[in-house]
Amino acid sequence: MPIEEYLNTSYSPDCEYVDGVVLERNLGELDHSRLQKALVGWFFMRASELAVEALPEQRVQVHPRRFRVPDVCVVVGMATEQILTQPPLAVIEILSKDDTMERMQEKIDDYLAFGVPYVWVLNPRSRKAWVYTSQGAHEAKDGILRTEQPAISLPLADLFRV
Repeated sequence: MPIEEYLNTSYSPDCEYVDGVVLERNLGELDHSRLQKALVGWFFMRASELAVEALPEQRVQVHPRRFRVPDVCVVVGMATEQILTQPPLAVIEILSKDDTMERMQEKIDDYLAFGVPYVWVLNPRSRKAWVYTSQGAHEAKDGILRTEQPAISLPLADLFRV
C-alpha cells in the first residue's frame, strides 16, 4: 500500500505502517487499557512539574517508510505535529498476550534507530518492566522507570494499583 493511502485512511484502532504493509496492533484487553490509562494519567498529573506531555496511540514516523503507533509516547514540552517526526523522550509499549518478542524487538529497534532515548516495555500480567536504550536493555528490578533530561522517576507501584 502506498504511504499516502495509509495516511489518508482511518483505522480503529490505528495501525502501523512498515515498508508498504499495514500492521494491526494487539490491544483491547482490560489490563492493557488500564495500564495505558494509568500511564497517561500519571504523566498528566505531573505535566507542569516535568514539562512533558504523554500521548496515547500517537503516530510516529520513525523512518521514511515506517510509522509506529506506540501505546504511549512522552514528549518534552508540548507536541506540535499531527504525526511526530522527531524522536520523543520515551516510547512506552504495553505487552498484550498475543505480542511476540520478534515483533516487539522490531519496534524497539525502530524506536532506538530513530533516536528515541528510552523505550519502556511493560507487562501488565507479570507487573514487570524493561528499559531499552542505545546502551542496552535491563529489567527495572528496583520498580522504577527513569529518564534523564528531564529527570523522571516513575514507580511501577503507581501504575499497578488495581
